Amino acid sequence: MRQAAAVIRRHGADTGDHSPVVLTPVARETVQTQVYRELRRALMHGRFTPGQVLTIVDLAKSLNTSTMPVRDALSRLISEQALEAMPNRSVRVPLISVERLVDLRRARTLIEGEALALATPRLALADLASARGAVSDYDAAIAARGVCDIEEELDANYGFHMSLYIASGSSILMPIIESLWLQSGPIIRAATLAFDPTSTVSGPHYHSEIVEALEARNSAAARQALERDIGRAFDLLISQLQASEGPVPSAQKGGLSHG
Repeated sequence: MRQAAAVIRRHGADTGDHSPVVLTPVARETVQTQVYRELRRALMHGRFTPGQVLTIVDLAKSLNTSTMPVRDALSRLISEQALEAMPNRSVRVPLISVERLVDLRRARTLIEGEALALATPRLALADLASARGAVSDYDAAIAARGVCDIEEELDANYGFHMSLYIASGSSILMPIIESLWLQSGPIIRAATLAFDPTSTVSGPHYHSEIVEALEARNSAAARQALERDIGRAFDLLISQLQASEGPVPSAQKGGLSHG
């Protein structure tokens, strides 16, 4: 018993011992990580345009840092296919091509559709109400185009989608979705600029369709609405490129259908 009591005292159990718990100090986030996250966020939110050339010196000046962390961040983004290296040591946002559009459209439809299906039974009433609010925010941002730049519009679109995908509860799908948005951000920006909000069906229309399907707990309908939403942007750019480059080879046409 004396031995047991000694063990209890040594561990502070039931003895009133309130000594501070010893924890490992948390290191501050490195500058390299901060720079990488900021550039990654900018790409995902469509801050850069397809074909835009990025120089290390200009980015370092904008980020108020040295060139080394910028160089490291760009290398990581190149490896993630979000950027591509140029012969003169500069870096470029990938150009838009029909093949790239078809591939990204197909991948986003499959992966994001699965995340949305997983989220459908998990969304609480408060989550659905928040999604409705996000649709209204997106609609307001589109209406304000011309007064404000398109950043608010892009941010509202990003926030609507990601809030639903996070509700899927999948720690595996989310990094894949973020990677696809990392590559799609500049494309979404190009499509947003190409749309005439006064003459085309607006993005909030498709977002409302998604929310309606989620409220009905109809995952199949939600996936179809999402596919129409994603296809809206990609189909616009594909049609523009087809007009200048010729039709997509027949083997790739399957990725263009709405389903």
